Amino acid sequence: MSGRRFPGWVFAGGDEPDPRFTLANERTFLAWTRTALALIAAGVALDAVEVPIPSALRLAAVFVLLGLGLLLPLTAWIGWAVAERAMRRGAALPASLPTILVVVGVPAVVALVMIGLCIR
Repeated sequence: MSGRRFPGWVFAGGDEPDPRFTLANERTFLAWTRTALALIAAGVALDAVEVPIPSALRLAAVFVLLGLGLLLPLTAWIGWAVAERAMRRGAALPASLPTILVVVGVPAVVALVMIGLCIR
């Protein structure tokens, strides 16, 4: 392909993959970005709505949601780049780092809220 593409370390070497796979990889990145926006909105909503739990637990849950929402696009972009590079080189696709963040973070928020509801 002519011209420079960003990031260079992703597109250097290897063969151009089937466009369907590249586009699916981009859609996955965009889906993680939408999920990040939803997590940020959930953090803002949890802070704005009067939830009958101790404020320390509510604030902890808000920070976890906002932290996840801020980290998720970065990890999604890294995941996109690593997957694109693997497809270009014909290598195995890597594990999904954003999935790990969400699988650990969202249950942590649920646990904080549930504990808060139980001890109020």
